[in-house]
Amino acid sequence: MQILIPVFAVLCSCPVWSKHLEADQDTSVPEGWSHVGRVAPSDRVELTFALRQQNVDRLRELLELVSDPDSPQYGKFLSLEEVASLVHPSQLTHKVVKSWLQSHGVTNCQTVVTEDFLQCDMTVQVAETLLPGSEFHRYLNGQHSLVRSPTPYSVHEDLSKHLDLVGGVHRFPPEMQAVSRAWTSGKQREAGFHLGVTPTIIRSRYNLTAADVGSAENNSQAVAQFLEQFYHPADLAEFMALFGGGFKHMSKVARVVGTQGGGKAGLEASLDIEYIMSTGANISTWVFTNPGRHESQEPFLQWMMLLSNMSAVPWVHTISYGDDEDSLAAAYMMRINVEFMKAGVRGITMLFASGDSGAGCRHLTKGNNAFRPSFPASSPYVTTVGGTSFKNPFKLTYEVTDYISGGGFSNIFAMPDYQVSAVNAYLKSMQALPPSTYFNTSGRAYPDIAALSDNYWVVTNRVPIPWVSGTSASTPVVGGMLSLINDQRLLKGLPTLGFLNPLLYKLQGQGLFDVTEGCHLGCLDEQVEGKGPAESVASDWAPRLLLVPTVGEK
Repeated sequence: MQILIPVFAVLCSCPVWSKHLEADQDTSVPEGWSHVGRVAPSDRVELTFALRQQNVDRLRELLELVSDPDSPQYGKFLSLEEVASLVHPSQLTHKVVKSWLQSHGVTNCQTVVTEDFLQCDMTVQVAETLLPGSEFHRYLNGQHSLVRSPTPYSVHEDLSKHLDLVGGVHRFPPEMQAVSRAWTSGKQREAGFHLGVTPTIIRSRYNLTAADVGSAENNSQAVAQFLEQFYHPADLAEFMALFGGGFKHMSKVARVVGTQGGGKAGLEASLDIEYIMSTGANISTWVFTNPGRHESQEPFLQWMMLLSNMSAVPWVHTISYGDDEDSLAAAYMMRINVEFMKAGVRGITMLFASGDSGAGCRHLTKGNNAFRPSFPASSPYVTTVGGTSFKNPFKLTYEVTDYISGGGFSNIFAMPDYQVSAVNAYLKSMQALPPSTYFNTSGRAYPDIAALSDNYWVVTNRVPIPWVSGTSASTPVVGGMLSLINDQRLLKGLPTLGFLNPLLYKLQGQGLFDVTEGCHLGCLDEQVEGKGPAESVASDWAPRLLLVPTVGEK
């Protein structure tokens, strides 16, 4: 009798024919996580297989066309179903991957509308057989428990042609926490001073009147939270009661996608929801919450999958989340970029905080350092928001760079065409820059825009807290402003802004002003210290921007 053995079962056991999908992924254990031990073979994990997509180059071309205000196709966005028909993996890819999984007894899998992800449940023993080289261990950080492999995984070389990556094996979720810091100032408090940034201060600084609130029924905005960051409805209601006077607003979230946890509210989540809803006032607001309750889930990847599985989602999303670019596999970042492109061609605006570590610093060798860009802030397919502070923290003065505000140049992604002119002009005009060896002047530059990020009031766990700072404050403020612009466009029968950057840079300063004072944190070594401002291409909102909701009437 002839015995038929599944081809992949044989081939995958032979390392000669295997290939690492994410060989450059940093698998070290971040500070704060402690190793508990190996996971039992019978324990279950949930892995996400990112299937190779079709027509990615065409997707990129379409994004450029629908986002360029000078294009005849500007604003002619695609539905999720149209995106799916464009990028869904080939029949061969589906057949090969599913046959491989089924040959190992993996049948409990779910997919999304775009058919480019498979999320499968299996035992650890099966997972380690599927992915030679992987070893699943459990790690703890306070109340958080994760299952991850500290060693790289591989798949058969033939299978690698059909997979971009496998989620749930590597990557510890980073945390971008809003912080509360007390100001110390020797300046005398003069008439007209304020005791911190509130919705009233935001509206006064950015020229928002009581009439600048949403009224379009088909408008919406959202914030996304990860790793046990929750808001409390009672906090939002109290915040609006304290600070929401003078303009029409909502005091309740329209929809929560995911599961709200119990316990204490997170300062980050409270900040996000309170300021997007007070700036983008009276606009339907969603909260996407993905705590990563399954130990092998990657919450950020789970959120991206949600967007590929929902036909109707809010038009503006703000996310305060990021990781060091050099700690992530190139394959992972490239695939996430495609997910951003998929959102952009649907008319969705993605805003990411630029981070709170300035230009960052990576120690390469003794005495040899470089700035450290962050992702997704460095993605060419999102709008990245930096931070500013008032020159006088207690007065409505002009703004300077918030020294913690993230900014820099990607080491992975080339500078996109939409920003070449602006960035080159910046580099030529600067009299003092850090040494060129510290940053990649040909890379994607960020942030794209900035707003106040310092000295906010937030209500969390029913307590008003002052001096909350971070680009996780400026990002929802910018998001709320863009939602107001979308509101005006929708009322006039115009499409939403979608991917903002091509339009933003074509404004050439209209509705914007440059922040030219201040500097970022960075490598404060002998080479950099005293050389002048760290790199930044941040511009800030000017009140006039709200008068440009119908650029080109397209």
